[in-house]
Amino acid sequence: MAATTKSSRKGTIGGLPDWGLLLGSVLVYVFLYAPIAVLIFFSFNSTRSTQVWTGFSFEWYGQLLGDPTILQAFRTSLTVGVIATLIATVIGTLTALALSRHRFRGQSVADTAIYAATVMPEIVVGVSLLVFFVAVGFQLGITTIVIAHVAFTISFVTIVVRARLAGMDRSVEEAAQDLGASPVQTFFRVTLPLILPGVMAGGLLAFTLSFDDFVITYFISGVGSSTLPLKIYSMIKFGVSPVINALSTVVLVATLFLIFGGSRLLVRKENA
Repeated sequence: MAATTKSSRKGTIGGLPDWGLLLGSVLVYVFLYAPIAVLIFFSFNSTRSTQVWTGFSFEWYGQLLGDPTILQAFRTSLTVGVIATLIATVIGTLTALALSRHRFRGQSVADTAIYAATVMPEIVVGVSLLVFFVAVGFQLGITTIVIAHVAFTISFVTIVVRARLAGMDRSVEEAAQDLGASPVQTFFRVTLPLILPGVMAGGLLAFTLSFDDFVITYFISGVGSSTLPLKIYSMIKFGVSPVINALSTVVLVATLFLIFGGSRLLVRKENA
């Protein structure tokens, strides 16, 4: 009886046949990546059609590189992303150290605030920041975008670095201090090199979130401070064109390159 039951369950996972799970997985990936593949494919179309293939051409990439407004939006996104990432990485790392290494009154509230910031709807964050900036008299522009991006990416950096700290052997720090190293020397010579992969991962995540953000940026951007997502939105309101496909393809390739390069660098740091 037991052998029969075991035989009847062979080739199933959780009561579902293996082929069913495989088919479901394939359909999920097709649903996720087929639209991206179509977008890339038609970015090389020789005509404006996004439905009928008429021939291979780099025309739309040429128009993309020749549009100064798109290039300006890209520079703005890159500038905001780099500045926000540097600030958020420093503050997030220090916050992670404070929450991991010290016990203080109200720590549970601080923990809750950190995690709540990662699940709070972006439209709520955007409206709240807009009301705040208007109330204090801030001129909307690149500065307000940087402040907003720092505000919502700090939590992600903190969580990533804190996870790295949780897996670190503190006896190494204690040994360094026993040998006469000051707390500052211990941090820069022992702690920071050990948590550097986590810091870099948090920074990479912060940059990706900042570069890609649309909702929050939409509320707190001013005249002349349009980022790349805002530029794409303004273009797509007049219809989908091959230039948008080309721009999206460039952003996708740049993102994949950033992820791949960051992953290789993290692996190298881990194995060092």
